[in-house]
Amino acid sequence: MASESTQSITSPATAAGLHDRGDRFMPVRQSAEMLAISALAVGGAAAIFSVLLLALGVAPGEFFELLWRGGFGTWFSLQNTLVRAAPLVFTALAVAIPAQLGLVVIGGEGALVLGGFAAACAALPFGGGGAPALVTIAMVAAALASGAAWIGAVGALRHFRGVNETISSLLMSYLAIAILNFFVEGPLRDPASPIKSSTRPIGDANMVGNIPGTSVHWGLAASVVLAIAAWVLMRRTTFGFAARLTGGNLRAARAQGLPVGRLIVAACALAGACAGLAGYFEVAAVQGRANASLAAGYGFSGILVSFLARHHALAIVPVAILVGGISASGGLIQRRLDLPDATVLLLQGTLFVVLLVSETLYGRFAIFRAAARGVPDIDGKP
Repeated sequence: MASESTQSITSPATAAGLHDRGDRFMPVRQSAEMLAISALAVGGAAAIFSVLLLALGVAPGEFFELLWRGGFGTWFSLQNTLVRAAPLVFTALAVAIPAQLGLVVIGGEGALVLGGFAAACAALPFGGGGAPALVTIAMVAAALASGAAWIGAVGALRHFRGVNETISSLLMSYLAIAILNFFVEGPLRDPASPIKSSTRPIGDANMVGNIPGTSVHWGLAASVVLAIAAWVLMRRTTFGFAARLTGGNLRAARAQGLPVGRLIVAACALAGACAGLAGYFEVAAVQGRANASLAAGYGFSGILVSFLARHHALAIVPVAILVGGISASGGLIQRRLDLPDATVLLLQGTLFVVLLVSETLYGRFAIFRAAARGVPDIDGKP
């Protein structure tokens, strides 16, 4: 079934690249274009935000200095940034994988919440005991399955009923949060937690430890491995080739006999599994139980990370660290400049809007599409 969001994902540079298969420098040009325009978007967002800071009587230089110090300036702040970056990588992959097929799925927040809740529920029958390996397997399986089913349903609605995946995934996020709140405030509430509603703890033996020498949990390493695996899947396998062909030209994919429907559902299920895994690590490495803190906005910030990385799995990792650093600096900025902690969220929102506007710049710079205009390449060949 045709997807209206395909046109919004496929940039002019990508379309031009379809005519430049013989240009061996085209991948380099496309990468350089992505880096240049992304850097321009970040600079533009910083400039716009500086105007707002000046209107508030705050020196932009001091603000960005504190932002750097709070996110990257010390070993403590860097570790805090990396802890925040781990779920961002997972949720950004939940956006980037469907984007290869031209789908705009923004329901990572719901899959994360549901995955974390399912992981906590899987540990409850063991009562905080049981073999840690068995409990971990059960929690991971529950998180992956619930996330995959949740976003996979979005893909099924897209294919079988023509429901817009952007709207359905967003609405299902709020439904997932409502499901979490219902159970942690009702049937599964821990009587020992009267102040903050939550499930019973999963047990210290079932918690995920930290990377040796740091206070960063192993979820960060898992997210990097998953990003590499996603890149291999999309760039070095027949599934990835079929997905990218579908995203680039749906009609051509159907003409080639590709199972477009199955590709859509499978990509959405993989996306949901990534976000569900983020929920597992939030429960098993950070919270120790399922509660309302699972809905911390990582799913929505992951949208920004994925778009800023141009849905490139490997580029998602450094971008997630950048966005994680912005979030980590909020407390320091609030204390030093007497600004609300939500100031960094406003900065992220500004960056996202400028990033969307910058999409119109792709394919407009001759240096990045020289071969498409017949300009001789550096080896003298047209």
